[in-house]
Amino acid sequence: MNIERFIEARRQKGFSQNDLAENICTQATLSRFENNSQVPNLKILIKLCERLDLPLSELFPKVGIRYTDVIETLNQAEFLLITSEYQKAKNLMETIDICKIEDNDIVLRYHYLTGFLMVFQHAKITDILFNFDQILLDNGETEDIYHLLAYTGIGMVFARENDVEKAEFYFNKVLEKIYRYPIKKVEDTWRVLNIVYQCGEFYASIHELEASNILLNYAIKICSDNHVTYYLARAAAQLAQNAIEEKKDKNDILELIYDARAYAKINRNEIKLKELKQLELAVKKGL
Repeated sequence: MNIERFIEARRQKGFSQNDLAENICTQATLSRFENNSQVPNLKILIKLCERLDLPLSELFPKVGIRYTDVIETLNQAEFLLITSEYQKAKNLMETIDICKIEDNDIVLRYHYLTGFLMVFQHAKITDILFNFDQILLDNGETEDIYHLLAYTGIGMVFARENDVEKAEFYFNKVLEKIYRYPIKKVEDTWRVLNIVYQCGEFYASIHELEASNILLNYAIKICSDNHVTYYLARAAAQLAQNAIEEKKDKNDILELIYDARAYAKINRNEIKLKELKQLELAVKKGL
């Protein structure tokens, strides 16, 4: 992420950190971003950029001026995928004519995002697999993050169809590599978190709770180590669900729910907050 461009834009506007942060976040949050590369949550970052009249895309590496608009659209769509706003992301993706794109990284990213959105929106299996096949047929490195995302997406498809054996085959292909995958930039963090969380959710769905808990706690560690919050609420909420199935002490379960709720508030994830409220009420009633 090009934090230097952000600082330059703030100074050009004549804003101090306090000026820019006012009514958006604390000055300390902004300072950690500028000085320590601790990226604030998405909605805060968007508001800060809007106040600076700075396109969010300028904070990300440019592949080339030719595709600036496409990259900005993909950035926005990936953020919306992270925040579970799938229809908005789909609408953005539909504005891209992928047949006119010659940059391989953009093409792979397009198919990863399209495939995941199709999974979450329950599209036809053949259409989903077609998108992931475009990644797997690429001649790049087999441990490229897009390949791992494609395996994850295919695993999610088979899990949706209750074909556990095939789903586990693909999730295992990911687990062989994801722990060793180097996180070098913010985008790597989001994508690795996506993979680890989806694996953790899958193993919870087949009642392999020990494996699920290990993966979800690893997701939380990644968030902590890389100063991101986007998957904290989801991971903590799934840990709470696992604890319910494991019949753990009610107070321990509620603590996990409260942690998840705090993370959801940070990211202003209203969907997750509603889910957690219902879960809390159910636990308190002894359900």
